[in-house]
Amino acid sequence: MRPDQYKDGDAAGSTKPLRVGFILARSFTLSAFAMFVDTLRLASDQKDRSGRVLADWQVLGSTRHLLTSSCGLQVAPTSDFVDPARFDYIVVVGGLLSVSQPVDNETIGYLKQAATKGVPLLGVCTGSFILAEAGLMENHDSCISWLHYQEFRERFPDLKARSDRLFHLDRQRGSCAGGSSAADLANVLVQRHIGRDAARNALEVLQIDRARSPTDCQARRPIELTAKDPRIISVLITMEQHLEGDVPLDRLARSVGLSRRQLERLFEDETSFSPGAAYRKIRLERARELLQHTNRAVVDVAVDVGYVSASHFGKAFKKAFGQTPASVRAVQAKAC
Repeated sequence: MRPDQYKDGDAAGSTKPLRVGFILARSFTLSAFAMFVDTLRLASDQKDRSGRVLADWQVLGSTRHLLTSSCGLQVAPTSDFVDPARFDYIVVVGGLLSVSQPVDNETIGYLKQAATKGVPLLGVCTGSFILAEAGLMENHDSCISWLHYQEFRERFPDLKARSDRLFHLDRQRGSCAGGSSAADLANVLVQRHIGRDAARNALEVLQIDRARSPTDCQARRPIELTAKDPRIISVLITMEQHLEGDVPLDRLARSVGLSRRQLERLFEDETSFSPGAAYRKIRLERARELLQHTNRAVVDVAVDVGYVSASHFGKAFKKAFGQTPASVRAVQAKAC
């Protein structure tokens, strides 16, 4: 199939390629960057020629110094900070959160300039942290890996975030959890600008058996509960990420396109728990974990999992585990 035979994409018959600029953070995640850029590369040409026929990409930098990934391998920038309007998207690839300044001030200024010019900004892996720190995720949802979700909430309590999805596109912003989901996010851009055939071909060469959608769940099961239906997995993860117990059942149901009654029936079928019982189980499992592995006061643990009354927490905990929180803490103290 010739490049001009690709179908379905807006750019399929156009000579204008999909243009993507990459900004790599200090200690960036190599796998996320590689999955994203290789999806573009394989969709851009036929028979693994790596020609930039239908897509083009540049690694942008304030300097031409080598950029070191979290695994130690280095990548050289291929372009200075040219006019951001040259690109259809600018992708920020994050990495280790322990790095105090993942990008320099000039890079932050460039991202703000891109936003002003209406260039969509995509945060890959912890790239969403960089965009949020720059004030560029206000009024947009962020898709965060379950591994970093709590830290994102602590750093940016006023921003919306979710960790039950692989990736998310929200108007002029996008984000993904990292890893292989970078290929899924890139695949959406390829479908949009080049075509479905190109996207499918790229994933096949990468040995990815299907294109996952924004509604696919991240690869993690919540505490002690298993389910096969992705909607239930999504709700369980949301529960786990809101241990205060403050997400109403109606909102949980709407988040996966179900009515409250439909969610209740599906929960019973999949887990043998009602949604409310599952939520309590997740919260109390987390409380037991905190009592066993931290020195936090029992009353603080109770508040962490949404109990305003220590006595109410104690009764619920003993009913669930046959022990009081104090006895679990005493066993932990002896073990130390």
